[in-house]
Amino acid sequence: MKVLICALNTKYVHSSLAPWCLAAGIEQYAKGVEWEIYESTVNEDYDTVLDAIMQYDFDLIGFCTYIWNIERVLSLSKRIKELRNVRVALGGPEAGYNAENILLSHPYIDYVLSGEGEEIFAALCSGEDVCKIPGISFRLNGKIIKKPPHVSEKDPPSPYLSQYFDRLCGRIAYLETSRGCPYRCAFCLSGGCGTVRFFDINKAKENILLLANSGAKTVKLVDRTFNADRKRAIELFSFIIDNYGGRIPNGVCFHFELAGELIDQPTLDVLKRAPKGAIQVEIGLQSFNTDTLKDINRRSDLDLLCKNIRSVLALGNIHTHIDLIAGLPREGIDSFENSFNRALALRPHMLQLGFLKLLYGSELRENPDYVFDFDEKPPYDVRSTPYISSAELSILHGVEDVFERVYNSKRFLITSEYLHSLFDSPFRMYSELAEYCAERKNKTLDEFTYNIYTFFTDVKGVDAAMLRDCLAYDRLSTNRMGTLPEFLKVHTPVIKRMLNELELSPETGRIAGAKRAATVLTVSRELIYVDYTDKDPIYGTYPLRKIKIESIF
Repeated sequence: MKVLICALNTKYVHSSLAPWCLAAGIEQYAKGVEWEIYESTVNEDYDTVLDAIMQYDFDLIGFCTYIWNIERVLSLSKRIKELRNVRVALGGPEAGYNAENILLSHPYIDYVLSGEGEEIFAALCSGEDVCKIPGISFRLNGKIIKKPPHVSEKDPPSPYLSQYFDRLCGRIAYLETSRGCPYRCAFCLSGGCGTVRFFDINKAKENILLLANSGAKTVKLVDRTFNADRKRAIELFSFIIDNYGGRIPNGVCFHFELAGELIDQPTLDVLKRAPKGAIQVEIGLQSFNTDTLKDINRRSDLDLLCKNIRSVLALGNIHTHIDLIAGLPREGIDSFENSFNRALALRPHMLQLGFLKLLYGSELRENPDYVFDFDEKPPYDVRSTPYISSAELSILHGVEDVFERVYNSKRFLITSEYLHSLFDSPFRMYSELAEYCAERKNKTLDEFTYNIYTFFTDVKGVDAAMLRDCLAYDRLSTNRMGTLPEFLKVHTPVIKRMLNELELSPETGRIAGAKRAATVLTVSRELIYVDYTDKDPIYGTYPLRKIKIESIF
């Protein structure tokens, strides 16, 4: 048996763990089966991908399916079946939770795997009777044989085969140290297959070292709730921190998804020791509407959650990312505005504004008590609910766009902090900015910066000199080229004279080999200057220094 396993990722930088899990399963449970892995992206030319696949010799082809690739996978599967007499198997959440519909609607698909695939895919590849293999749906005499998701009782075999590291090439690496989730969020699939299983912790430590030394700069832990077992999480955090700069190279960043309510003082004490930028955490808020949280099975203690997020942020060394989801039950636009403003008041390093997706297998999609209008094609974005209209969701999409460019990009840190202080509702501020920008050019960073400036000075009456200084500060601290758009420049020969004076002092002289940029803050009458050397690992900014103009001459 010759098997080809295919993964179509969203971007090249994203590696995929799933095909290597299946390959490891074949290695352990189906000796003698020949396998190969093909990886590409959904952005690559269709015919190029098809031609590349057809270069392989295989009897069975398996695709890992997700909302971002299912349509292309189905199209490729149909064409492959037309060109060659082979069997086609689909796995992954997008197929596994929709097995019956896929088999009914797509006769060229032979098998759909649901749940954990290492053992059952290996059994399929080894020629076992599919009727006896759990978790695989198929056709028999024109009838669909549907099986529930398979959950193994074993730790999965390690996907980190030698070929995996040959292909990784510095891309984001993924590590799984547990499966399942203790929560049952109605919009999510992670809690739907059994209880949480934690894999051998010593093996997890071995894999941390392997991935940290693979050339990858980011290692993402895919555990849905990494700190579900707090003692275990602390041990793994400590292992990373204690080995950082030694067995773990400097510059590698580890990303974790945490339950905010489970962050306790011992966890904070350990995280406090982490080198700046070595660890980043993602914490789901989803909403501040208690009725909404109840409806989606998230009975959060919001006061505790916010307290813990603030505690993590106060450490100053952990990049902290929090999430909100628009379109949830019982959340109208006014409620979402409140959730947004309260979340932003925490001052996270990133606040992701996502939109509800009605995933196959999720309670929100399967339960008839929930009424949503949503796209029938992936990614199944909600279009309206009884609580929020399509027009209001369109406003939120505009907010998401400008907020991503202003706040989450970290290109306008000083500017956003200044503007937030001027308006009672930052949400309304961003929605009005989005409406203004929608009517103007915004393709380049300079165009977008100009629109920020003109909207807040011409429309909102913000102090032009102060806003100019904030924008100039931000642009110099984030742009390694050291250039400012023309409308932010201060044309005065004094700047050159001041820089020459600074060069003469050992304390303010330029760092050897570094590019230096400078401008004047007109309101505070200060020179700001930057040497583009050490970038802040959390904010991605270069440190600017200020000096009073009067003190130079």
